[in-house]
Order: sequence, then C-alpha cells, then structure tokens
Amino acid sequence: MKTNLITRQGYQELQAELDHLWKRYRPEITEKVSWAASLGDRSENADYHYNKKILREIDRRVRYLRKVLKEARVVDYSPQQEGKVFFGAWVEVENEQGERIGFRIVGPDEIFKHKSYISIDSPMARALIKKAVDDEAVVQTPAGPKTWYVTAISYQPRPE
Repeated sequence: MKTNLITRQGYQELQAELDHLWKRYRPEITEKVSWAASLGDRSENADYHYNKKILREIDRRVRYLRKVLKEARVVDYSPQQEGKVFFGAWVEVENEQGERIGFRIVGPDEIFKHKSYISIDSPMARALIKKAVDDEAVVQTPAGPKTWYVTAISYQPRPE
C-alpha cells in the first residue's frame, strides 16, 4: 500500500500540473478535436483519433491528480526533525565500499519528476527513518541485506 504523504513542494507541483492540464492543455486539445470532427468522416481522420487519444490521457491524469490531491496529507518541515532522518529530508549515505549516494525522501507521487528523490515507501527510506549522522542502516534488498551509514541530513531546499 502506498503512503499518501506529500511535501508542500510536491503538492504545489501536482496542483500546478493539474491546473495546466485542465485550464490550458485540455481546452487546446478539445479545440483540435472539434476542428478535426468538423472535417466530416471521422473513421479515417487521423487528427481526430490522435487528439481523442490525447484527450483520454489528459482526462485519466486529471482524475488521478484530483484523487491524489484530495487524499494527500501535506507534511511540512518541523524543527524537531533536525538531526534525524524523517519525511522530506535530504540524506547522504555511504556503504562499506565507499559508494556515496544522496537523495530526498518524499511521497510516492513526487518521485517521477526528480531523479534524486526516493519514496518513503522504499526499503532504503524505511531503513533510514529516525537515524542520525553516523548511524548504520541495514536495507533489505533482493540480493540480501546491505549496510549504509548516514553521512549527512538536511532539510534545506537543494537545487535539482
């Protein structure tokens, strides 16, 4: 089951996407469909069929976004989080081989537009919650448990 948590930034991004789809893109495509339909025979009208397909995709995404935004629970930063890994944190970890990775822990609906974001539902995020710098986190992977060490935690916005 996926978590319905979302950062304020993520909520605003999804709301902006919904507004764009509903107020700009959908009317534009609807106009193209109407124009293509006015040309007559729809059975062989590629413009009509293509734009109807886009319209269905827009409507599907709009329904999804409305549902997500209605059910989402926005989690804002709180000073009590400082020094520990919680939702919304930027975390850097290192393994015993010296590999370093950094990412932000966010809601599952936020990860697709940001390559440095991971879902709170991921094994890595679950293993890191409540850890502090220098703490060890054992992450269960298909290849077996992997150990990572927390090297940095921040709640300050970072450039993508």
